[in-house]
Amino acid sequence: MRLTRDLKKILIGQILQEAPHADQMTPEELRGLIAVIVNRYNERQPLSFSQRRKLITDIYNSMRGLDILQELVNDEMITEIMVNGPDCVFYEKEGLLYRSELFFEDKEHLTGVISRYFGRANKLINEQKPIRDMRLSDGSRIHAVLPPIAPDGPILTIRRFTGIIPAMSALIENQTLSHRAADWLEEEVKAKSNIFISGGTGTGKTTFLNALSALIPPSERIVTIEDSCELQLTQENLVRLEARLPGPDNRGTISLTDLIRSSLRLRPDRIIVGEVRGDETYDMIQAMQTGHPGSMSTGHGNNPEEMLERLCLLLLTASQLPWEACRRMIASALDTMVHLTRTKNGQRIVERILTIESYDQGRFILQDRFKYETTQNKLMEMV
Repeated sequence: MRLTRDLKKILIGQILQEAPHADQMTPEELRGLIAVIVNRYNERQPLSFSQRRKLITDIYNSMRGLDILQELVNDEMITEIMVNGPDCVFYEKEGLLYRSELFFEDKEHLTGVISRYFGRANKLINEQKPIRDMRLSDGSRIHAVLPPIAPDGPILTIRRFTGIIPAMSALIENQTLSHRAADWLEEEVKAKSNIFISGGTGTGKTTFLNALSALIPPSERIVTIEDSCELQLTQENLVRLEARLPGPDNRGTISLTDLIRSSLRLRPDRIIVGEVRGDETYDMIQAMQTGHPGSMSTGHGNNPEEMLERLCLLLLTASQLPWEACRRMIASALDTMVHLTRTKNGQRIVERILTIESYDQGRFILQDRFKYETTQNKLMEMV
């Protein structure tokens, strides 16, 4: 039996008639009420046991979950779900992309699912505000875009938080990097080198930053600054700050720049910025240069050289300093760079680890310490 949207609406309407405050019920109470309504329907339209069970689950997922996507959300091996319109659903599993057989009945069905889900978190998304972000209690992130910004239909992306706190040992086991490279980086962290992690989307930058941050001695005070809290550090002397988007009245914005400036008054030994991509670059570089060595951050870049140029451009935009001054500031602030990439089979690896030695005659003087050799499929130390 295919559960149609019309049937869902009818049964959900009956549930809400009996329990107008169903949103305040516990999961067990709601499931129990749904079972009662489904059993009544079963008296008029006989169903098998498996059909009734599926009907109860589908209605519950529609009311409390993400409707047809909930089975993907419940799969712990899936790390990302991408909806490119009502009939195009992809997901990432073990580093590879797959197309799902799931589909929404039409654009209105998908729009309704997105609107209800954001609405339960008191976040408005509509034609006037067609772009929205949301973080779930488990750390997962949801991003949605509605028409007319998305002319082919609503877009939804869910980046799952696995719940596993990354450790360098796990990255070694996954062959993300070698034992020797991990030991070398641990020495850099303890020596308070300023470390920047670059890479493309989905290469594991946040995971790697988590693993590196875990190597910070427990005696140090850490302040983390993020757009959306993803870092899962275990040190006791830890302060977590999270940026805030404007409210319905377009007020109340708290930017990464605001948080970095605030963090300087919190007596941090190290400042960790989840990702820089705007004016906060200037404040981060300033913090690294003025008494906060051992700080870390990440950014999007195709390779370390391009990442350095991008940081210079971001610094120029934020500070209005001369181009040459921006480049010298970057060279003096950063000590070590780690670049991540993904192989053709979806594996996330460290492609290069390098140090920024100096800046001379308009050029960054870089020294490769480790480099991934495709012929040997491993990260090699450069002599």
